[in-house]
Amino acid sequence: MTQSNSNNAPHMLPSGHLGMISVIITEVFFFASLIVVYLAYLGKSISGPLPENTLEMGLVTINTVALLASSATVVVALKALRAGNSARFLTFLLLTVLLGAWFLAGTWIEWQGLIVDKHLALQTNLFGSTYYTLVGFHAFHVTFGVFALFVIWLCGTLGWIQKHHHQNIEYVSWYWHFVDVVWVAVFLVVYVIGK
Repeated sequence: MTQSNSNNAPHMLPSGHLGMISVIITEVFFFASLIVVYLAYLGKSISGPLPENTLEMGLVTINTVALLASSATVVVALKALRAGNSARFLTFLLLTVLLGAWFLAGTWIEWQGLIVDKHLALQTNLFGSTYYTLVGFHAFHVTFGVFALFVIWLCGTLGWIQKHHHQNIEYVSWYWHFVDVVWVAVFLVVYVIGK
């Protein structure tokens, strides 16, 4: 029985890479289906509030800037982590968490205005159902990302992060970038094209 030479084995991605890539691809299909449903039913509501007289660009634009800025801060945090600069890593990671929390708070304020002032709820009409489903699932993903980044920040402040954790932290940053890219698509579809 001959043993295979490991030098002849094809180059394989680490299992963590494959796992996170698989998660992201699955999520891409999930959000793509929500966007397609939103677009398919856009304009089909016959009564109640509609996008053109309900959605406003002011707050959501500020929220979008905050979320996109958080992608930049997580990149700076990762560079600091790789360079061994713990203080800079923790500072920029906390800034990322705060920007993500800002986005969530802004979404909550926007929804409160939509529900109370514009009378748009999940059950109001087809627009309300598809809007809250799409934007709500994105907000859920942001919440998960903020929580994961906060846990990493907390572990870092307690001195628990070791070099062998760096790759896993990078995987969380991939997820965070994915959430930001999805928001660009949602923002364009809901607030720009759909209005």
